[in-house]
Amino acid sequence: MHLSTRESLLASALIEASDTLSDSFDTERYLQGMSDHCVELLGARTAGIMLIEGGEPVSLAVSSRQREVALDLLAVQHLGGPCLDSYGTGRPVAPVSISVAHATARWPDFTERALRHGIAATFAVPLRHRETPLGALNVLLPALPERTSPPEEHGSVRLAQVLADATAVGLRNHRMYARYRTLAGQLQGALASRVRIEQAKGMLAERWNTGADQAFHTMRQYARRRQLPVDQVATAVIDGSVDVEELRGGPGGRPS
Repeated sequence: MHLSTRESLLASALIEASDTLSDSFDTERYLQGMSDHCVELLGARTAGIMLIEGGEPVSLAVSSRQREVALDLLAVQHLGGPCLDSYGTGRPVAPVSISVAHATARWPDFTERALRHGIAATFAVPLRHRETPLGALNVLLPALPERTSPPEEHGSVRLAQVLADATAVGLRNHRMYARYRTLAGQLQGALASRVRIEQAKGMLAERWNTGADQAFHTMRQYARRRQLPVDQVATAVIDGSVDVEELRGGPGGRPS
């Protein structure tokens, strides 16, 4: 079966959208890449993604194609625009003429700037993972697409929604990956700390001819007096950088 150029581009975009399980993942670069794919697939002037939390924009990422135009038109949408509308309803904002929207006072600040930049039409689709809204993808067009009934079933809108859905899955997967990586690091650190403490307890118990519990109690008391983590004291015991007689309460003393 022969794949069209558009199908090949879409396949490449979807593969890129899924490639987020990496420590070197960069959210802004990722969203810029997905915006670039959107521009290329839809023949748009430019495009951008607004991440939103609690109804407020928290991050903007735009295509490298006419980057300044996209940044300006996404930034002004904190006053209202297709991104916030799509995020709020969880549904696409169908393609709309900028001049018509401006004449009817729909998103006045956004449409005024869009006209200044020569943008003829726009639409937006929600960025969502299952029922969790993450933001919106805004597409800025050189011309209004032909009417389709219903408008949200327009081919460009459907294709943009596929890209937005894939992007949302990629973002959520990376967030989960980062969360588990952090947890694994914390658990590994706790295990290594426990091993060092057990090793130091054994060394002190042998040197002082006392029980391991008493040795740990002495280390903990020393750590409290010096306002140090017990793990740091244990490490000092192991590498010999602490005076163990001072640690137990002074020369000739017994562990406290």
